[in-house]
Amino acid sequence: QVQLVESGGGLVQPGGSLRLTCAVSGIMFKFIGLDWYRQAPGKQRELVASITGGGSTSYTDSIKGRFTISRDDDKNTVDLQMNRLKPDDTAVYYCHTRTTNNSIISDVWGQGTQVTVSS
Repeated sequence: QVQLVESGGGLVQPGGSLRLTCAVSGIMFKFIGLDWYRQAPGKQRELVASITGGGSTSYTDSIKGRFTISRDDDKNTVDLQMNRLKPDDTAVYYCHTRTTNNSIISDVWGQGTQVTVSS
């Protein structure tokens, strides 16, 4: 089974930093793309950052320049470095990947990790 496990969330003051880690197992890591999503209370889940198997990255505008997604193919992990955090960044952050077997597409999600930005 493909499993994603997030860690690193917590409470941080505005302007502070956190580093989230997604540990991946059950799949050949080097070939998959991974995403970080977040969901704030009462809001839709939104895509924050993505990284391809080849290392190309993309970000949503609201966090561009503040967050960095990276991967470590030796450790099978994907990190989200979050700097200059704002209260609007408060959300549950989820690691995500999409797998395809024959014609069946499966979305795999981690359990989520809470990030709270507050003074």
